[in-house]
Amino acid sequence: MAQIKSRDTTEKPPLGAFVANGRTAGSDSIDGPKKLGTFAGGQVWLDPVLMRSDITMVHVNFQPCARTNWHKHEGGQLLKVTAGSGWYCDQGDKPRKIGVGDIVWCPPGGIHWHGADDGSFMVHEATSFGGLDWYEPVSEEDYAAKK
Repeated sequence: MAQIKSRDTTEKPPLGAFVANGRTAGSDSIDGPKKLGTFAGGQVWLDPVLMRSDITMVHVNFQPCARTNWHKHEGGQLLKVTAGSGWYCDQGDKPRKIGVGDIVWCPPGGIHWHGADDGSFMVHEATSFGGLDWYEPVSEEDYAAKK
């Protein structure tokens, strides 16, 4: 059973962040390939939800065949697929098919890529923790290994 503590009502703790309509107020969609240069195979749009130095949350919209470059997150990344289907691949492993409702935990320091399938758009919510290192684009050979 949980221990119930007395709350100090004079304490001024940090306030929560409320994001109306699922995106940061006043932010435009980000053209991934043009603004970031960290995507290959097609168009990717990012809609920021929460952008802080220690945690980011974005809705990422991949057109068919579009994918991230290889990358890793200092504190890990949580992906939740909300539309379409795609692929997730850890370095040294085979790509795994992902679809609506799937949740992927990318552990801290795990090098991976993710993106849409050949014949499907994919949208996922990406929550990333800590710093981010980007690497080279996923080769056509690596992307084709999903079949």
